[in-house]
Amino acid sequence: MDTASRGWLNGFIGMLIFSGSLPATRVAVADFDPVFLTAARASIAGLLALLALLLLRAPRPSRQQWWPLAIVAMGVVIGFPLLTALALRHVTSAHSVVFIALLPLSTAAFGVLRGGERPRPPFWVFSVLGSAFVIGFAAAQGLDAAPLGDLLMLAAILVCGLGYAEGAKLSRVLGGWQVICWALVIALPVMLIGSLWLMPLSLSDVGAPAWAGLGYVSLFSMLIGFVFWYRGLAQGGIAAVGQLQLLQPLFGLALAAGLLHESVSPAMLAVTVAVIGCVAGARRFSRPR
Repeated sequence: MDTASRGWLNGFIGMLIFSGSLPATRVAVADFDPVFLTAARASIAGLLALLALLLLRAPRPSRQQWWPLAIVAMGVVIGFPLLTALALRHVTSAHSVVFIALLPLSTAAFGVLRGGERPRPPFWVFSVLGSAFVIGFAAAQGLDAAPLGDLLMLAAILVCGLGYAEGAKLSRVLGGWQVICWALVIALPVMLIGSLWLMPLSLSDVGAPAWAGLGYVSLFSMLIGFVFWYRGLAQGGIAAVGQLQLLQPLFGLALAAGLLHESVSPAMLAVTVAVIGCVAGARRFSRPR
């Protein structure tokens, strides 16, 4: 298997893991405050990351790599989890997960700005088309119903795209698992203090589903998924492999319907199928001639 194919495989595994993030967050915020959940998930993952770095004796990043790592931390460790947790107070996971289809466009744009990639013009046609399907869906559902939730999801997509592109660029020289581990360690002091400060006085009312949601987003969404995802982006290209995020709504909607028994409308399924159709075209034109 060549490097590009390994990149697509690693990216696909990472995407599958991320597909459970929003449904798990939706379950967790039923009993946990969104800000506490953000701090707690980053603290748990950060402690595990610190342990991994110490046990595997990972070399320290160079002085020039600390600032990109801080951008990764602000984007995927703090920004995306916090904004999505706040958004899920206003919208269902089935509604919010469709916004994930905007991530490939955001990631590709930052891949050009930060990663120096130059996809061919048809790539942007397919990428924008997939995003247009999502925006049209949100408008058809009525943004007035929960405008704050939708705005928070859009902000989350922007900061996550930046974190993905910056982390992928850094993974080429530092390694995928080291990037997310060091980013988690950078955020650990603030997140640990925040989680202890915001911890509920009593945890007796927290149900098992909320604990399971916290466990999933801490271990899989915050750590393991990024090991595969950053490796895939670095191997296969930020813009190209980033298009796999167009598949995430399909798996996310399936989880929302199967685990949370949320309503999945025909319009949601139609949008998901449409954006999936854009993946093949975007992949074909993802690299310059």
